[in-house]
Amino acid sequence: MNDLARRLRDLHFHDLPLVLPNVWDARTAQIFAEAGFPALATPSSGIAASLGYSDRQGAPYEEMFAVAARIAAAVDVPVTVDAEAGYGLPADEFAERLLATGAVGCNLEDTDHATSSLVPVKEQARRLADVRRAAPDLVINARVDVFLHKGTVAEAVERALAYLDAGADCVYPILAREERAIAELVERVPGPINEMFTARGPSLTRLAELGVARITFGGGLYEAVIGAVREMATRITAGSNPYGPENTRG
Repeated sequence: MNDLARRLRDLHFHDLPLVLPNVWDARTAQIFAEAGFPALATPSSGIAASLGYSDRQGAPYEEMFAVAARIAAAVDVPVTVDAEAGYGLPADEFAERLLATGAVGCNLEDTDHATSSLVPVKEQARRLADVRRAAPDLVINARVDVFLHKGTVAEAVERALAYLDAGADCVYPILAREERAIAELVERVPGPINEMFTARGPSLTRLAELGVARITFGGGLYEAVIGAVREMATRITAGSNPYGPENTRG
């Protein structure tokens, strides 16, 4: 097994959650790696936006994978890529192109972006199984989009169980913000659960207490940086110090 893939997989089974900052270019990857994070993730929304595209497979996969390759080459820790819904690529080609970036893990979501609906459970499970056969070492995080479609915990559990049976290493019921729902998912799903930290959801400490194995940030870190850039633009327009009154850079 690829050593980086082994390291990433093992990090899902420690006493504390694996906290994965979502980085969108080589420099942000280096900063978080230098800060001591043992692995990194990418955000599809942040990378797509930085390239001038919309999220939800609005960017060409070649460009998305090219950024992933630069990130993976810039650090010596495992990198897992938000590969959205797989870009419509056959499983073998998807696996080949993804692994060529140097990444050792990926997210695969169960939304059909052509119809904005959930892919049927059995169809998505087959897709995950095909990717697993094509890339035995790949650390697959199967995103469960039930809560984006106003579904229930029971539906999320059904999908999570099917995806683990198909070969996923971790399941990601995105935007399960309520503590009761997260606790029920952790209790009923016999595999690592990924949750996304949001300002309106449980704290990092509370997510750990609830038993979450993996915490990511989606495009949140990218959006926070863009918010700071907007503030600088406003200050420059007003003729003020773009770095803020307390800073004297330049």
